Amino acid sequence: MQREEIINKVRQRLKEIKGVGETYVLLEEDREIIKELEKKADDMTLMGLGRGDNRGIKEVLKKDVVIPFITSMEYVWPCCPNVVLMHHDRVVGEDLDDECKLNELKSCKDNLVIGNIVIYDKDLLRSIDPKTDPLIVVLPPKPCAEVEELPHICNVALASPSPPTDEYLKQKMGLPQAHGTGTFILGFDFECSDGN
Repeated sequence: MQREEIINKVRQRLKEIKGVGETYVLLEEDREIIKELEKKADDMTLMGLGRGDNRGIKEVLKKDVVIPFITSMEYVWPCCPNVVLMHHDRVVGEDLDDECKLNELKSCKDNLVIGNIVIYDKDLLRSIDPKTDPLIVVLPPKPCAEVEELPHICNVALASPSPPTDEYLKQKMGLPQAHGTGTFILGFDFECSDGN
């Protein structure tokens, strides 16, 4: 199967997912622009909690093929955690989508729950200097089961871009900034060691 045909099958599969709209195959120049946009975003404070580290975008941009896609409010985000709070090498918080677990964690005096984000040691927040020793807000790469099952591809990863990258992608795809729309970026490789 030719690479162009494989890419088209992946784009078609993405469009079959509820809440997914237009897709676009990134050019090398787009990758470089996104790397710069994400580097600037990482240097900014995220959610008022710490410096960013979008590991998902970094991972996706290494792939053979990178396909951003538009999402509507109907799109179901990948399972949590989509945000992981780190201090040095220690996980100190994360987002959860389990309401029962969130309520259980709220009752523990050591935890701080902000929306669906849990910080497991609120005393740590008081003890760190956000300027010299900030929390790191990690956005990890996510799986995409709908695409992973396709033949001839491997190492599938999904990422949520920063707002500047989201804006750039919508502009690149000729779409207006509209309330309720977003972007995700999917990446995958062709060469797989298991013979796919």
